[in-house]
Amino acid sequence: MKRVFDIVSSGIGLILLSPIFLLLAILIKLDSRGPVFYKQLRVGKYGKDFKIFKFRSMLQGADKKGLITIGGRDPRVTRSGYYIRKYKLDEIPQLINVFIGDMSVVGPRPEVRKYVNLYTEEQLKVLSVKPGITDIASIKYRNENELLEKSDSPDQMYIEVIMPDKLRYNLEYINKQSFIYDLKLIFLTFKEIITR
Repeated sequence: MKRVFDIVSSGIGLILLSPIFLLLAILIKLDSRGPVFYKQLRVGKYGKDFKIFKFRSMLQGADKKGLITIGGRDPRVTRSGYYIRKYKLDEIPQLINVFIGDMSVVGPRPEVRKYVNLYTEEQLKVLSVKPGITDIASIKYRNENELLEKSDSPDQMYIEVIMPDKLRYNLEYINKQSFIYDLKLIFLTFKEIITR
């Protein structure tokens, strides 16, 4: 049932949002040099790597200066990228990942290998399910960038404080996941985006 919902919802989403895809693609190309999409290697179900699709919201090559985005005005973020990130529009292309089966609409957010390598045996259980576009941890940590901006060592704070807490939420999700709970998280995600 979850996979059927993923295919149908992502397919409909890609069709209905195609005008927004086109508009954002034009804005990104006009704003800075580089591709429309940013593709990054993430760790999926059973530890398998896959390329996640996002609208590019940062200067080309920005990820070489660090994987964590700090604050609302990270200098690597483009002018259009600021709004693309603020309203989570950069996540829309992940509907492609959902449609082809790399991801689900709801599930633990996929992490880069650098951080997955730090997981404990218990935390690795999050890789027993498909990663998702949204999850309870994303909603709880909607202001993650602002929290990191206040830290003297953002990477250390992410590894020692934020990541373990997000993984705790993700493990709770795995234990009580259901179709109804997924719908609730989708609703809460839309509510969060609209009220930002």
